[in-house]
Amino acid sequence: MWQRLRAALGRLRAGGPAPGPVPAGMERAGMERAVVRCVPAEPKLSLRLVLPDGSTRHMQRDQAEPLGRALARLAATAAKGRAKAAKKSRKARAESGEEAAAAAAAGGEAAAVPAVRLFSRDGLAVAEEVPNAAAWQDGAVLQVGEARYRVERNPPAVTELRLPRSLLAGFPVCPKVSAEFAAPRHCVFRWYRQRRPADGEGGGGDAAWVEEAAGTERVFTPCNALVGLRLKLRCTPGDGEQRYGQPCEVESSGPVEAGPGACTFDSRHLYTRKVCGHGSVRAVSYNILADTYAQTEFSRTVLYPYCAPYALEIDYRQNLLKKELAGYSADLICLQEVDKSVFLDSLVPALDAFGLEGLFKIKEKQHEGLATFYRRDKFSLLSQHDIAFSEALLSDPLHKELCDKLAEYPAVREKVLQRSSVLQVSVLQSATDPSKKICVANTHLYWHPKGGNIRLIQIAVALSHLKHVACDLHPSIPVIFCGDFNSTPSSGTYSFISSGGIAEDHEDWVSNGEEERCNMPLTHPFKLQSACGEPAYTNYVGGFHGCLDYIFIDKTALEVEQVIPLPSHEEVTTHQALPSVSHPSDHIALICDLKWK
Repeated sequence: MWQRLRAALGRLRAGGPAPGPVPAGMERAGMERAVVRCVPAEPKLSLRLVLPDGSTRHMQRDQAEPLGRALARLAATAAKGRAKAAKKSRKARAESGEEAAAAAAAGGEAAAVPAVRLFSRDGLAVAEEVPNAAAWQDGAVLQVGEARYRVERNPPAVTELRLPRSLLAGFPVCPKVSAEFAAPRHCVFRWYRQRRPADGEGGGGDAAWVEEAAGTERVFTPCNALVGLRLKLRCTPGDGEQRYGQPCEVESSGPVEAGPGACTFDSRHLYTRKVCGHGSVRAVSYNILADTYAQTEFSRTVLYPYCAPYALEIDYRQNLLKKELAGYSADLICLQEVDKSVFLDSLVPALDAFGLEGLFKIKEKQHEGLATFYRRDKFSLLSQHDIAFSEALLSDPLHKELCDKLAEYPAVREKVLQRSSVLQVSVLQSATDPSKKICVANTHLYWHPKGGNIRLIQIAVALSHLKHVACDLHPSIPVIFCGDFNSTPSSGTYSFISSGGIAEDHEDWVSNGEEERCNMPLTHPFKLQSACGEPAYTNYVGGFHGCLDYIFIDKTALEVEQVIPLPSHEEVTTHQALPSVSHPSDHIALICDLKWK
């Protein structure tokens, strides 16, 4: 087959004028593009170009294949396209009464076959024996007949560009941008708003849009004047080395809508306008209310009947959440009840734009889990040590003693093993002082009001695992332990974490009645304190309010610089309870600034 194709290529070249070499440094401006995608991990490369007959061709060839075979295939494809175009032209002329002219031209057109050659950047013909992977270099010139193409190897390209479905005035619009051979921070962004009739003549295409003078950043915050208008974003991908790919555009599915006015977090942002200095760390812990729970009939009618239905919709809540989190200028953000789709499609694009890298740990049996974000210019990720409590209890030798004790209480053991709770543990290193490392833990313990005994077992597993990470694997690094512990300050879990031990006769061991009693003394080696103290509440719903969320810190190594005040009771209860049109969750974020001692 190769010999036949090569011979055919020779005949095709013989039929047309022999091209001369491309002069070194020849002018490439105005050439068509031949886009080559060649990734070492993949067996094939792809070539995409528009042939002289106007048809688009997308070829895939083995990377190890000799260049000559690819050129032969391209020549054969171009010849077919040319013959097809000639046939169409003859038919048109025949229909117009020019049969004789069409017949006379037929032979000449059939013989006018294209020559196909590839020239390197210095103008030399690339040998046909060179493998495709080495032959198709950026800046080379492909000649197909009289047409010449500038080869662009792995040019920056947008693979996905999406805007949120809900746009609110005064709230940041964070597009989801995925790119190949490019990075969003190197892309060029241009925002446009829909043209109003008063702006002048409307029309299709660009005439329907007006460029926003302030819209040159990845994130755009529409003002009130844009309410009722749709937005458009144009993204030109770049790789940071002055290479740019083809622009990609996306229009919003709906218009900008009016925002809710004052939000519970607005006053908190007054304390967090700037990122902390390099000697400090701003930490946030926040249960953001998973959509999978917010959208149940029970939630709408029993848990949150006071909340307007539209304010429970995830698209609406995400507007509030992204503005809230962005405004905290945090270095560490630990989130609970994070839907997987919300993490991937909303939080990662938004927080990436504000300089934060995200990690996710899903619960075993749920569609939601934990997310930890850290500021890229302050920290790098050294390692991850995530676990599921039930799995670790059964399989990790660290917990054998606890597991053996629990075997004496089969009813409790079964309940612990049925829970899908997880622990997310990330070891981070300071970007400015590599000697400074920190262990960031994030969890969401079992929720049931009578589950105090289950939470004690879960937190015992968590602290034993943290001891292994922060004392054995990375000796003497401080711990920041965030989460929704579903435990008030009067609970056994809070006491155990804060004091370092829990007695076997603590009342929480019988939290669900005598049939589920499990008495055992527990200890841990850490000196932990609640950085934000014991607020009156961090969870405020119609039927309950109390403090369930904490940021525990290693008080031997860290100290609190400031605690960002929680919203006032008046702000929390403006719409009766949480969530509301001005607050995206039924919990309140905890925020504090920490520093090394």
